[in-house]
Amino acid sequence: MEEVVIIGAGPTGLMLAGELRLAGVRTTVLEKRAEPGDLPKANGLGGQIIQLLDHRGLLERFSAGSPFAGRAPGFPFGSVPLKFAELGGESPLQLLMIQQPRLERLLRERAAELGAEIRSGHRLRKLAQDDEGVTLEGDDFRLRARYVVGCDGGHSLVREQAGIGFPGTTDDEVMLLGHFTAPQANIFDVAQVNGLRQGWNHTQNGRLLLTSLQPGVHIVGVREKGTAPATAVTLAEFAAAVRRVSGVDLPLGEPIWLSSTVSQARVADRYREGRVFLAGDAAHLFPAGGSALNVGLMDTANLAWKLAAHLNGQAPPGLLDTYESERRPVAVHTLRHTRAQAVLERLTGEDGTALRDLLGELFAFDQPLRRLGELLQGSDIRYGTAPAEHVNGGCAVSGEHPLTGRFAPDLALTTTEGPTRVAELMRPARWVLLNLGFSELDDLALGNLALGNLAGDDRLHVVAAHCVDPPADVLLIRPDGYVAWAGTDGLPEAMTTWLTPQPA
Repeated sequence: MEEVVIIGAGPTGLMLAGELRLAGVRTTVLEKRAEPGDLPKANGLGGQIIQLLDHRGLLERFSAGSPFAGRAPGFPFGSVPLKFAELGGESPLQLLMIQQPRLERLLRERAAELGAEIRSGHRLRKLAQDDEGVTLEGDDFRLRARYVVGCDGGHSLVREQAGIGFPGTTDDEVMLLGHFTAPQANIFDVAQVNGLRQGWNHTQNGRLLLTSLQPGVHIVGVREKGTAPATAVTLAEFAAAVRRVSGVDLPLGEPIWLSSTVSQARVADRYREGRVFLAGDAAHLFPAGGSALNVGLMDTANLAWKLAAHLNGQAPPGLLDTYESERRPVAVHTLRHTRAQAVLERLTGEDGTALRDLLGELFAFDQPLRRLGELLQGSDIRYGTAPAEHVNGGCAVSGEHPLTGRFAPDLALTTTEGPTRVAELMRPARWVLLNLGFSELDDLALGNLALGNLAGDDRLHVVAAHCVDPPADVLLIRPDGYVAWAGTDGLPEAMTTWLTPQPA
């Protein structure tokens, strides 16, 4: 019997495979495509996933050759620009420009290096679960697994077969998106002459997007009311849509790829049904804002270490349930602000212009600008603090240290082995107990935890270090990078709550 089978080898499934293998879980990925996709469905990553890539030692590898990697000087909220460069300090939003085919290739390489088995051309047809495991059947295979994770996108068969609802709404507009090689006539010059600009253009018939992310290639998007084409979009259909919305015949150039989508706003009514879990687009779809990959990939880091602890007999009661209680509120939170962005982008006429102009004035102030940056980054997320049945729905208890439940800051540290960072300590995806100056840590915490049961536990890395202005005497950091506890008061209880001693 397989330990964990992942359905879908998109970015979410491949990231989860790597995270599970880091935790020592035997992992198989089933992908219906015979070959990896080559369409740039996504053009980059934004938010805390970039910090997680740094934690895993992958950021330099993924950033190589990227046209942009770092703190974003600006970003659109809907179609209202956020000018982070005007904050006078570090931008709250991180971006990494990387197209989806390269992202998938790197994640696939990573998962394979760690020992995950990836089987292409294996289309799931049905699944059924019982008390012992899950049976998976396809045209040419039949597998048994202890657990299954559906990373198979918005039309998830896993979600459907598990009987998990997917409430929400479907947009009444169609989005045509195309990447084109630069034509002989400069499309942006022609657009400017006709009163169009780079970015989103609002007209009485819809919206037109004109942008470029790399030299020699430009991106054109068209949104208008209607239904998605029944077959693949043709260049003639795309050009006609541009003409209807803008009133201009633009020199599009040669298409690299063309696609059509209809936005949806949905969150699964639960993330788990017995031995079946959901992650990524199978669990949530957002109508705007480029947040889907950030949320989906962060889902995987949350689920992997918990599933591994359960499989190894090291999970405290209720730990697997905290995947939903922590990550589903994040999706609901993200859906709210992406719905707001979609409305800002969609609203036309004088009403739309007035609303965007007013919000543009408000977003020029530091406090709302920083708040929106944190929203897009995901740094406003704060988890509850106990893996119990009454877990606090993503909100930490009043009176706890401000870092508890938040993503750990990347502190510059000095240890007896030399300089390091928090991110470097997180490479193996283990628990880290970071002593930043409390001299009696061993007596206070580890001694009170029956050290004999935790000594030699390879899940826990105890590090004594110094840093400038330490935020707390002690940080207990989870494998996914979030602080389970900060400070010494209550630390022994936090450790016994999260770290069930290894079985004899």
